[in-house]
Amino acid sequence: MPTLIATSVVRGSQKGESHGGVFTLDFERQNVEQHIDWNTGEIDFAGRGADRGLRGIAFDGERIYIAASDELFCYDRSFQRIGSWRCAYLKHCHEICVLDRLLFLTSTGFDSLLVFDLDQARFVRGIHMLKQTDGWIGVSYDPESESGPRPSNEHHINMVHVDSRGVFFSGLKTRALVHYAGDDRVTEFCSLPRGTHNARPFAGGVLFNDTESDCLRVVKQSGRQQVLKIRHYDPATIRFAGVDDSRVARQGFGRGLCVIDEQTLAGGSSPSTITLYDLRHGREIASVNLTMDIRNAIHGLEVWPY
Repeated sequence: MPTLIATSVVRGSQKGESHGGVFTLDFERQNVEQHIDWNTGEIDFAGRGADRGLRGIAFDGERIYIAASDELFCYDRSFQRIGSWRCAYLKHCHEICVLDRLLFLTSTGFDSLLVFDLDQARFVRGIHMLKQTDGWIGVSYDPESESGPRPSNEHHINMVHVDSRGVFFSGLKTRALVHYAGDDRVTEFCSLPRGTHNARPFAGGVLFNDTESDCLRVVKQSGRQQVLKIRHYDPATIRFAGVDDSRVARQGFGRGLCVIDEQTLAGGSSPSTITLYDLRHGREIASVNLTMDIRNAIHGLEVWPY
């Protein structure tokens, strides 16, 4: 059983008994430990839909990088903060990803991807993603200048995955997993339904949270699909149902997804639940619920590497 690290956001303006922050979950021992609490007031958690909390997670050696809405934070393994960085073009960040010495961030509020150089500890490149009638283009800009794009959220880019083939991104409105190979070359890797999260290439096809359909999907190039339904609870057990002022909180909302191995996935959902799935048998292996408060939702989800 793996140990996972997860971020949880809080929807709406309520604090109270919130469970937003950063957690590690040891599935073997069924142990959950909270390391960062969004209620501390030290971090600006504001974001789209009043989702307040830390978001994407990435690792570089002994350092843990976690994104808030408009700031990148760095922690050591004991979750002591080492540093933080802002960029004028980082707005409503969702997921982040590291390859080699570069960290890639989604900047949802600017329809952009940003590149942070880990050695220089600075933002070194922005890529504004535009969809035109004849396809996608990526326009590079200097994130330290004033010549970048104006705020825009046409595509709601919420996911970035980087490997040896290049950069893949997607969003609620992209209707595709899009491949960026550099030199402003952008092509569609595959189509996606509207409203997806966490799309990435997987096993010769694509893996994603089909959030609007309350399921995870693994789609092969042949078109064959594997569908894993997201856990639902008795409505009577859901706390604060109907009082969320962001108007998006509902159970079964799938967000947060990581690959354990070629046969095992971990997915997040609302109210803050993390579930392990066995692809070989198409079933749940285990599930942990952090709170039944519907205002709390999993966001980032990764395997704890230490």
